Amino acid sequence: MTLARIAELLQPFLDPANGQQLTSNDLQNISTYIDILQRWNFRINLTAIRDEEQIITRHFGESLFAARHLFPKSSVSSVPSVVKDFEVADVGSGAGFPGVPMKLWSPTISLTLIESNQKKATFLREVARALTLTDINIQTTRAETLPPHAFDVVTLRAVERFESILPVAANLVRAAGSLALLIGCAQEPQARLILPSLLWSHPIPIPNSRSRILLLAESPIPSGT
Repeated sequence: MTLARIAELLQPFLDPANGQQLTSNDLQNISTYIDILQRWNFRINLTAIRDEEQIITRHFGESLFAARHLFPKSSVSSVPSVVKDFEVADVGSGAGFPGVPMKLWSPTISLTLIESNQKKATFLREVARALTLTDINIQTTRAETLPPHAFDVVTLRAVERFESILPVAANLVRAAGSLALLIGCAQEPQARLILPSLLWSHPIPIPNSRSRILLLAESPIPSGT
């Protein structure tokens, strides 16, 4: 697939008019990532989606849509307007979505991919090497074992046991940090019910989807601090 076609498929998820766009290097990295993903899919089941255009829209598009809301780029500069060493964790990373596309979008973040499956973690390491990603940490463990309140942003997407993993993910968020969920709209009431103490935003519909949303929540600052 050409880089021009990749850019065309991803355009609905970005905001080029306000500087929210991909570089040619980003597009080349996405192309390389897809090649690795397709090759590994013959060995382990990383994604049920095998059509490359659907991989781009459903996996990369959704991930980059979240990235541009969490880490907006300046309209006058290609440099992401995020703090150096901004710490991000992707819980249950699997095939690397949304974490790895977020790292491509905003290279200055410090990214931790949490994936307890050894084979999937090995895949993530190969992707990180192939794309020459730096400041990326792959944790082959369960999220419950990590120190609490360690990250500025925690992402969660397409995971099993949603009701049990959601509090675990929220516990990793620092005070005033953000929890970012890429979920179906039917899961929104459950998320709010499970974590009533978080400061929830209005859901943001994901382009080209009838049911998928980006749902953000802020961890409150404890009183007296």
